[in-house]
Amino acid sequence: MAAKICLVTGASSGIGRATALELREAGHIVYGAARRVQRMDELRQAGGHPVAMDVTRDDDLDRVVRTVLDEQQRIDVLINNAGIGLHGALEDVPVERARHLFDVNVFGPARLIQLALPYLREQRSGTIVNVSSIAGEISLPLVGWYHASKHALESYSDSLRQECKPFGIDVVVIQPGIIKTEFEEDTPRELRAVSGRGPYAKLAESMASRAENATKASDPAVVAKTIRRLLESPKPRVRYPVGYLARTILALNKLLPDRTFDSMVTKIDRT
Repeated sequence: MAAKICLVTGASSGIGRATALELREAGHIVYGAARRVQRMDELRQAGGHPVAMDVTRDDDLDRVVRTVLDEQQRIDVLINNAGIGLHGALEDVPVERARHLFDVNVFGPARLIQLALPYLREQRSGTIVNVSSIAGEISLPLVGWYHASKHALESYSDSLRQECKPFGIDVVVIQPGIIKTEFEEDTPRELRAVSGRGPYAKLAESMASRAENATKASDPAVVAKTIRRLLESPKPRVRYPVGYLARTILALNKLLPDRTFDSMVTKIDRT
C-alpha cells in the first residue's frame, strides 16, 4: 500500500514506541511525538522523525502538526496514544491529579484532533486512532479516575466517528488488555502510596500483590501490529480489543450481572 504520513503520540515507550517502529517497518513516514525525545533514538535510526511534544501544551500541539504539514504537505494518520495512569481510591486521589489525568488522556487528544481535522477534511480521507483500554468499557476499584478518562475518550470517539463519516475519515478505538508497559509496572507502588493506609488499605494491598505476582501480559508489539493491520484495511472495525485478557474481561463484563462482576473484581486475597 502507499506510504502514509503518520503522527504517533507517546512514542518514547510502550505501545507508542512499538507502533511507531512497526509503521516505519511497513514503509510509512512516521513522526513520533513525546516529551522524552532522547528516548526515540531507535525511531530516528529507523528513518522516523522524533519530535518533542507535551500533549497538555497547546503551543506544542500546534507546532508538531505544523511541522508535519510543512515537511510532508499532508497528514494521513493520527494515533493518539499518549496517556497516563492514576491509581487509588476515589476518596483518596486529589482532584488536581484527576484534572491533570483528563488533560493528558482526553483533552490533549481532543485538541490535537481539532488541529488535524481541517486538513483531513480537505483531503476527504484519513484515519484517527484513539488508544483507549478495556478500561473504556469496564470499571474497576482503585482505578476509577483512569477508567473515567477512558470512558470519556471512547464516548468522544463515537461522536467523532459519526461526525467525520461524511468526510471519508475513519475513527477507530484500540482497547488494549494487560500489556507490558511502564504503566503496569508502576501499579503496585502507586496503589500503596495513595491508598495503602486507611479504609481501602486491604483492597489496595490485595490488588498491588496481584499486580506484582502477575505472570502474563502481552508485549506492546501485539497492539502495534493490530494498528498496522487496521491501516491496511479498506474498512477498519470501530473497536479492536487486543492483548492478554482483553476479550475475556469485556465479555465477562457484558455477561455477568453488575453485582456479580463487582464481587469478582473486589475480592480480597486472604493468603
